Amino acid sequence: MDLMEGDIMIVSNPGKSLKQHPTCFAFIFRCWSYIGRILSNGQELSIGIGCGYIAIVEHEFLHALGFYHEQSRYDRDDYVTINFENIQEGLSNFRIVGSDESTTHGVPYDYLSVMHYGKDDFTNGNGSTIITKDPKFQNLIGQRLEMSASDVQELNLLYKCSKCLKIMGTSQDAGYFMYASTERGQEGDSAWLETKRMSPQRECHVQCLQFYYYNNGSQTDKLNIWIREFQDNWDSTGTLYLMGQISGLPTSHWTLHHVPLNATKQFQVEFEVRKGAGNSTGGFSIDDINLSELECPDGTWQINDFERFWNSTHTPALIYSPRQYSSEGYAYRVALYLRQTDFGAYVQLVSGVYDDQLQWPCPQRQFTVQMVDQNPNIQLQMSRQMSLTTDPNLLTFTGVPFWGKPRDVGTQIVDENNETIYVNNLYGRYYFASLEDIKSRDYLKGGTAIFIFSVQVMMMTPVMLILKSFVSAHVFLAWVIMIYAVTHKNIVTSQSECL
Repeated sequence: MDLMEGDIMIVSNPGKSLKQHPTCFAFIFRCWSYIGRILSNGQELSIGIGCGYIAIVEHEFLHALGFYHEQSRYDRDDYVTINFENIQEGLSNFRIVGSDESTTHGVPYDYLSVMHYGKDDFTNGNGSTIITKDPKFQNLIGQRLEMSASDVQELNLLYKCSKCLKIMGTSQDAGYFMYASTERGQEGDSAWLETKRMSPQRECHVQCLQFYYYNNGSQTDKLNIWIREFQDNWDSTGTLYLMGQISGLPTSHWTLHHVPLNATKQFQVEFEVRKGAGNSTGGFSIDDINLSELECPDGTWQINDFERFWNSTHTPALIYSPRQYSSEGYAYRVALYLRQTDFGAYVQLVSGVYDDQLQWPCPQRQFTVQMVDQNPNIQLQMSRQMSLTTDPNLLTFTGVPFWGKPRDVGTQIVDENNETIYVNNLYGRYYFASLEDIKSRDYLKGGTAIFIFSVQVMMMTPVMLILKSFVSAHVFLAWVIMIYAVTHKNIVTSQSECL
């Protein structure tokens, strides 16, 4: 639940017994939940097969936390028209929930809520079920990216949470950034930018600093990232720790950078631009600084001039990220399968330097690929993502482990660095996004697209093991129905990943 916790902080009321309203998690073939505390003997919440998407999980959890559908608000008729004649018979999720049963907390109607149905949801085939009064939202309702900013706001109001785990300071909005020139001065001269003091909110003491930088100075200039920890409110000096450093050749584009932090006490982040040797015609610029109490991604793939590159590429075409490493040492890369108007996203295990120290086939690791919404306010971002989990029992069509050791089961190739490596088959989602999708939000900034990756260990619970056994018993039918090859023989797509 880290993604949801990054937006909200829920504090249980010590005066209430959780046993009065238990929630049972079911893993079956549907995605559903009762509204929280409606049933006196508890409730069930199902995250079944085909429900493994952050937005779907958030949708069902929000029901359990007390949310109705957005189009059920008592003021909904001011914003949408419901075409009841186009709704499948017997479905009641379009009814209005009166103000005697619900509250909006003063939050405006949100067409982009993860709780809103799409325009054609539950249609009987005779036309759209929902028409927005504001036509520009007609094709936007029903988004399943993640919780909107209004969803987060309303949830915090509902649970009286005043703190947030995504830390934002004062901003001058668009058009402003921090610039430190290294054109003049002596080697070793420096300029500093300090944040306000902050206190960790989570016991795990994990923070991720995210910012953009632009380097048009000397390759010997350095951008140092420090944290200063304070013992208490009266400590005015603190202790300084170097957490990261950026140097090297000047850049031609703004570059996204992440720095993992581990502050345990009150702290502030400090940026230091230090002049290096030699001549400089510029310096370092810093913009869109955000800090969240989440783990940083394992890797970042920045594609500059993405739309122009896409339009100039003869499609269909595969493009690959540089080789990435998980925190455990599994080597992989991400591929985009570009078509004329949309693209797919895939993960591929590749040979790496730690292969002999790892467990094979790769067991129960969840790979997440996210196309970053580059809104400067991290609390307003709604990124597009997919996740897939490795199955050590999954076999290729030739009978070898799909997630096996690349040197044993993969194909030998020469990569973009002229290095000989071994690569496994690709696995992922045939449809990830369209050109229209990525223009609907801030997925392109200055023409640049950014993808971030993470790999996590999945813990198998007894219920999940039972479900896994059930699925394995039907594996042949599942493979016949859900998996097929796409153009290139080494691409495998599971439709269960994109329902």
